[in-house]
Amino acid sequence: MGTFGTVHYDYSHNRYPRAGLIGNPSDGYFGKTIAFSFRNFSAGITLYESPELEILPSRRDHSLFRSIEDLANDVKRHGYYGGFRLLKASIKRFHDYCHERNIQLDGRNFTLRYTSNIPNRVGLAGSSAIITACMRALMSFYHVTISRHTLANLVLSVEQQELAIPAGLQDRVAQAYQGLVYMDFNRKLMEERGYGAYENLDLELLPNLYIAYREDLSEGTEVYHNDLRSRWNRGDKEVIEAMQFWADLTVQFKDALLARKLERLPGLINANFDKRSSLYDVGAGNLDMVKTARSVGASAKFSGSGGAIVGTYEDEAMFARLQQAFANKGIAVIKPDYAPVFQVDRTNIAVQ
Repeated sequence: MGTFGTVHYDYSHNRYPRAGLIGNPSDGYFGKTIAFSFRNFSAGITLYESPELEILPSRRDHSLFRSIEDLANDVKRHGYYGGFRLLKASIKRFHDYCHERNIQLDGRNFTLRYTSNIPNRVGLAGSSAIITACMRALMSFYHVTISRHTLANLVLSVEQQELAIPAGLQDRVAQAYQGLVYMDFNRKLMEERGYGAYENLDLELLPNLYIAYREDLSEGTEVYHNDLRSRWNRGDKEVIEAMQFWADLTVQFKDALLARKLERLPGLINANFDKRSSLYDVGAGNLDMVKTARSVGASAKFSGSGGAIVGTYEDEAMFARLQQAFANKGIAVIKPDYAPVFQVDRTNIAVQ
């Protein structure tokens, strides 16, 4: 919260994790996918005007520990980097983006801090949620509006160009648009205009969904994606055919949703994971989560790169069985609280 005279300005923004519901495990292969954002967790940015520009550390950026075991556990949980570098890279990239387009930013400075309770490194897009929230806060502070598809590309450029983090557009599109998003990363569109065809679908169409996760399996996205990428680059026939398989599943899933043929969805979700696990070792812990969910009749697939799964359940009795089965293994399970579709504020300066 900042002040100017007697007027108070609030530049706080929240963004939410996303779950990949169906489609390619990553979106750098000109495929198709459907994902949704949910509000059970959030990454928040507080930004207010101040004499100097300052980034305040969060609990993930601290350097004081109770013991050597505490330090080791912190690294295991959060990795070697907190959100500090994400914020510095976001601010720098926002500045460069505006400079490249001759958008004049005024001379005000600000203080910025972030918070996040999104489970870390379990494939729920916590890092891109922090970056997207930061971009939204900067847009509000400087009165700049950026279209949703451009914002997704801008967030991706923070990770790819500034931080050299392997990433794709799916997470950033889901968090820029929110709601339930169908994404077609058609090669021609991507190469000609730099973004795909994105469509918000009605959240009311969704069946009963759950998300389960276990942070003791946390791995960065690159752990699961690097081998697929190298095989794709080599023209591996099995991987190329799998990408087409996942794209076709996505179209089938969308068609079934729109036709309200919900009975078809569990089989498509299961097929999505089964194809993935046939290509590489998904890890014993991840596989156990999927098998546990399926043992009570629910469908299951990764929600991202591993550590969390998403699937359908029939009714409350099945959800109760899910809870019990997961509780026995120390696995958390939730019903997603869907984030509504985000609408661009057209009162500011439109930037394409």
